[in-house]
Amino acid sequence: MRPGVGMLLALDQGSHASRAVLFDDTGVEIAQAHVPVATRREAEDRIEQDPEELVQSLRTAIQDACEARDGPVILAAGLATQRSTVVAWSRSSGRALADALSWQDRRNAAWLARLAPVATRVREITGLPLSPHYGASKLRWYLDHVPGVQRAAAAGDLALGPLSSFLTARLAEERPCVVDPANASRTLLYDPATLQWSPELLRLFDLAPAQLPACVPTRHAFGHLACAGQRVPLTACTGDQSAAAFAFGQPEPAGALVNAGTGAFIQRVVPDGAPLPPGILRSVLYADAHGVLMSHEGTVNGAGSALDWLRERVALDVDRALASLAARDPLTGEVPLFMNGVGGLGAPFWLPAFPCEFVGSGDDPSRLAAVVESIVFLLCVNLEALQRSAPLRRIRISGGLARNDYLCRCLASLSRLPVERHAVAEATARGVAFLAAGKPDSWRPVAVEHTFAPSVAAELEQRYARWRSEMSKRGANA
Repeated sequence: MRPGVGMLLALDQGSHASRAVLFDDTGVEIAQAHVPVATRREAEDRIEQDPEELVQSLRTAIQDACEARDGPVILAAGLATQRSTVVAWSRSSGRALADALSWQDRRNAAWLARLAPVATRVREITGLPLSPHYGASKLRWYLDHVPGVQRAAAAGDLALGPLSSFLTARLAEERPCVVDPANASRTLLYDPATLQWSPELLRLFDLAPAQLPACVPTRHAFGHLACAGQRVPLTACTGDQSAAAFAFGQPEPAGALVNAGTGAFIQRVVPDGAPLPPGILRSVLYADAHGVLMSHEGTVNGAGSALDWLRERVALDVDRALASLAARDPLTGEVPLFMNGVGGLGAPFWLPAFPCEFVGSGDDPSRLAAVVESIVFLLCVNLEALQRSAPLRRIRISGGLARNDYLCRCLASLSRLPVERHAVAEATARGVAFLAAGKPDSWRPVAVEHTFAPSVAAELEQRYARWRSEMSKRGANA
């Protein structure tokens, strides 16, 4: 790093861990710290995290990363969080009033189903389907079922909103109660056209605007963080997937960005005048005083979480078997199909309850291959939908599952697009650091570690066609 140049602190709060990563002003990683966090699964549709653990994990990660640094001051910080995870807290004390409801949580699906007659109107405003994965029905659940939340509401002391708002209120010295566009747009309460809460949707969900955070831009004076004796300005806040889209700099409309972790997400910048494809989401990537950058997005709920599902059901060292699978080309011979409903089906199907099952016989290693291929199949359905608005030229892939060559080879073969895996370990962190720095021209491009070229894989294509047919039989029509 050049002498005297400041650093940037990126905070990434994810489903399994909190990370703090220091970058220099060109995007080169200097130091990082990683603190695991727990997720509780009380049932398939009830998934929670401890908000106080999330706060403390970030504080610990900040301390560890800052102590590891050897260089100039930290100029700015950015925060990226799980989108659609929500918290209820006390405005006066900042204390959480209940567990955080994960983005994977679907406990209020039955209540939300009563709003099906207005689903089209909700999608017109938000660009989202009426799904229990998003925040509004979870916020409604807090108010209907948690006495502490009800008491705070009666006393005028309640704050409800995305996890990003709660963490900002707890970490920043100024204790703001604000929300950025990317996280607000995952609540079913936000209007991207106005960059504000929608009065119509607040009435629909019977939520008081005074209980929600104030809407602010992606890049904003969020307050100051305490970092090893420094007061570091927090200048950017966004969602994890929105941040990952900027890991390589300003995203391009002809490229698809796949970030594959617990879930997998596919984004592209909206081409000029392109319509929203059926079943695909319209998302806010970034907004400031100069304008709004939107994306079309697909989601796969059962990615890394599908491998966790398999771990609980087979007598197999899944991690070791994944490493062996990575060396293979798309398999030939008998491989079963996996109907991947882990976490419910996301885009473009939107079926919150979809049973998981294998179709066809196979041993445990072939079942592992089937689960990996199911992730690829779900990604390809979304990529096909995205290409209905405008062609794509390439795929950039990041996240933990991107390290698996088998997944990347299958994705290149089925999509018929080159898949580029870049030499970046922390895509979300690098993206939010880029935003916190103000999207500088000095940001260094990330080298392509490996390009997976499309190749003919006839049996994989046949399995994909059979999988599409099986999905259709089960009512999952793209």
